[in-house]
Amino acid sequence: MATSTPQFREWLTAEQVTDLSKTLGDPTAYGTTRREAFGRFRELPLEPNPLYRGYGYFAGVDLSHIDPALRASPVDLPPALPGAVRIVHDASGTRVEIPPSVGSTGIRFVPLDELWKGGNGHLSAYLRGVEEPPDRLSALATALLNRGYRLEVPDGHREPIRIQEITVLSRPHEAISVRRSLHAGADTQVLLTEEVYSTPSVPEGQRLYASQTDLDVGDRAKVAVLTVHAPDLRTVSLYRRTATTGADARIAWLWNGLGGFRTKVRNATKLTGRGSVVDDLQTFYGAKNQSYDSSVDVTHVAQDTRANSVTRGVFTDDARGMSRGLIRIEPDARKTLAYVSEHAMLLSRGARSDTIPILEILCRDVKATHSTSVAPVDPERIFYLETRGVPREEAVRLIGEGFLAYVHERAPISGLREILYPTLTRRWEGGDIVWKDGDYPTLPALSVAGTETAPEWRFDSKLR
Repeated sequence: MATSTPQFREWLTAEQVTDLSKTLGDPTAYGTTRREAFGRFRELPLEPNPLYRGYGYFAGVDLSHIDPALRASPVDLPPALPGAVRIVHDASGTRVEIPPSVGSTGIRFVPLDELWKGGNGHLSAYLRGVEEPPDRLSALATALLNRGYRLEVPDGHREPIRIQEITVLSRPHEAISVRRSLHAGADTQVLLTEEVYSTPSVPEGQRLYASQTDLDVGDRAKVAVLTVHAPDLRTVSLYRRTATTGADARIAWLWNGLGGFRTKVRNATKLTGRGSVVDDLQTFYGAKNQSYDSSVDVTHVAQDTRANSVTRGVFTDDARGMSRGLIRIEPDARKTLAYVSEHAMLLSRGARSDTIPILEILCRDVKATHSTSVAPVDPERIFYLETRGVPREEAVRLIGEGFLAYVHERAPISGLREILYPTLTRRWEGGDIVWKDGDYPTLPALSVAGTETAPEWRFDSKLR
């Protein structure tokens, strides 16, 4: 007799939350927040906005028996990138490697255990925005927080900072919930890469990966956050990313979904400094029974701000996608330029996607546009390639890769398309991206446009 999937209230108990709080030595403020988040987890819906509840797809999730206090041996690591700060989250905890050349420059890195023991100043900055999670999974991530850090880059730091953060899931029922808080001072440059992988798949138990990122970007600072999400198909994931900007600041959110079972991405950026810019670029490749649910929310508060949100997904087999982008322009945000684009390509009859771009304009002196589509591969393009000797399957693949490359080519990271191509190829061919000795799928050294040699980040020409 078939058994039903356990209800979400069976995933976690109050005793587990209390034990985790004691194990981590929570300060009183966060101990209360953790318990309240657990209560909200049991009460809140998956999607707080009733307009979108019919679009999301989260069936088959079973996080019963997850263990946020689980500990096991650390995973093996490849050599570190020269000059980069490396942060590794795995079943053993968090490991941090800071090169001497970086540690002596005034940059302050505070891991979670020190934040819990430190003063209220760092703690309040670290916990900005976590008090009232808006949905069930955000509340679960807050209740299970067990990894984290705060990084502060002082004003005027001249050398670009490269941070490589790697998470490796290696055990059944594992639950890793990370919160990172980053302050980039005025005139600084930071490139943070967040890479999520798993060891060869275990046949039992889904795992949870929760990622919360909060950026405070100073005047004229430039911050790029590149995420490569490539765990196995037993991983349920939630991403919440928030940011505020100073004058003439630039932010790039770059998210690339290649793995995972059920994945939600929630980005919220407030352009609070005059002349600030955000590029929010996302790609998804979904196969088998994967699903992606993405929401981008950009609020223009100051004048002369720009936003470019482009999301593209390719879905095959029975994969599903849902993306929505909201651009809100406040009454005083004059001379705003904004563009939101949501497009999906379906490669099979079982695949499905919904795309919803939204403009909320409260100021007349702006230029804001949007575009959207969900469609199969254009048969004329396939025919064109076939007439030149390209087999049909290869033609579909070339078209799909080019469809996603449109996003990669607009990222302020040199050669991103070529860098991500090997992992995309492996997924397209039905293979898994696994973390194993001698075959580490980590990102190489990267360079970011926006340095002295290339002072302007690329920006969509439609907004020029």
